[in-house]
Amino acid sequence: MRVYAEPHTLRMLFLGFAAGLPLLLVLGTLSFRLREAGIDRTTIGYLSWVGLAYGFKWAWAPLVDRLPLPGLTRWLGRRRSWLLASQLAVIGGLIGMAMTDPLEGLRPMILFALIVAFASATQDIALDAYRIESAEVDKQAALAATYQTGYRLAMIWAGAGVLWIAARAAGDVAVVSDEARTSTAFAWTVAYLVMAASMSIGVIAVLLAPEPAVGSARGDLNTEESALAQRLIAERGISSSVARAIAWLQTAVIGPFADFIGRFRWHALLLLALIAVYRISDVVLGVMAFPFYVDMGYSKDEVAAISKIYGVLMTLAGAFIGGILALRFGVMRILFVGAVLSAASNLLFAWLATRGHDLTGLIFVISADNLSAGIASAAFIAYLSSLTNIAYSATQYALFSSVMLLLPKFVAGFSGAFVDAYGYVAFFQSTAWLGVPVLILVWLASRIDTRQSKAPHHGSPSQ
Repeated sequence: MRVYAEPHTLRMLFLGFAAGLPLLLVLGTLSFRLREAGIDRTTIGYLSWVGLAYGFKWAWAPLVDRLPLPGLTRWLGRRRSWLLASQLAVIGGLIGMAMTDPLEGLRPMILFALIVAFASATQDIALDAYRIESAEVDKQAALAATYQTGYRLAMIWAGAGVLWIAARAAGDVAVVSDEARTSTAFAWTVAYLVMAASMSIGVIAVLLAPEPAVGSARGDLNTEESALAQRLIAERGISSSVARAIAWLQTAVIGPFADFIGRFRWHALLLLALIAVYRISDVVLGVMAFPFYVDMGYSKDEVAAISKIYGVLMTLAGAFIGGILALRFGVMRILFVGAVLSAASNLLFAWLATRGHDLTGLIFVISADNLSAGIASAAFIAYLSSLTNIAYSATQYALFSSVMLLLPKFVAGFSGAFVDAYGYVAFFQSTAWLGVPVLILVWLASRIDTRQSKAPHHGSPSQ
């Protein structure tokens, strides 16, 4: 337990908070806001594609991994400079969302949401690299657990907190008149401005945190890049600037992907397939969860208390249980258990959809669903970290987390149209069936010995 009191572990609590805050504000909470404003479910489903920014972050991860920011990098270092820049962009985007009424300007709302999503995804890239480089491998589980705690606490604030603020500011009135609509729009403005201010927690954490020490693996890459540039100049006679650009492209962009494929060979396709679908049941269901609460007649306070506060606490409990179980029985076994539980818990939502406004039923379903998600997430994060070579930490982890979201987010975009056509019961049942291929892939992946393909993790931890 001593590891949880170490500075680099505690630091992840605040950085995890900054990472978790924007996600719901452009996804679940935004869906609630749009549905309450009268936006139809099909449109809300398509607007969830804003979250695809998280699925494509691998495309600019090499820039975050290797490109210095003028002025900021000299002052803060490579990781912290990107963290600060992305956090400031998130704050700007949230202010824009706060000042926009979706009924009067849906397009500007989408634009600001895209800014928040893009900046948040960039923050994730830099933060994953910062976490991996801040401590040795045997301490990564503790860092991941603390990061997840901060992340989930932020989700309470961005879910329950924002709903509570909006309810207090508007008096939780029904949207049935122009006066009520104006009051509700003002309430959401206040709520999102408070969320923008809350990002200052992450900004302060970045300014006070040390930059991770440049380990031998990253140093070797810099040496390799310089050597390649010099060889291109000598052998090909090209200019220095072009040679440096080609060398950077080789080491920063091509290198991370070549390293992963080189270590796992054809097994890399199987691992990527597993990563691509492991969270599909949860992600697809999640897009319609908030519109479902609105349509079932749950108030902001009820959703805030049960789904966001109690639910996140259950997720944290699940993550704690999942970490213990993974340590005791192995990560792959708990990956399988988590996949079973996640799919099965979706069937409980189908049952809840037949109950109407049922607070007891909602508490039961939220308990099972979030406990299952916590167990699955703890094992999954540990699994992804085990596949990463620290020499390419930002790019490879961004690749894994992008693949994890890309297909589920794309499928989730059609969720609103599916609900409009077939209803909530059929939708929730379908999301459970999406979990079946996951079980097969986990079983196949468990037969791969990733330890034999694991590149050594170099570098000194930041103290």
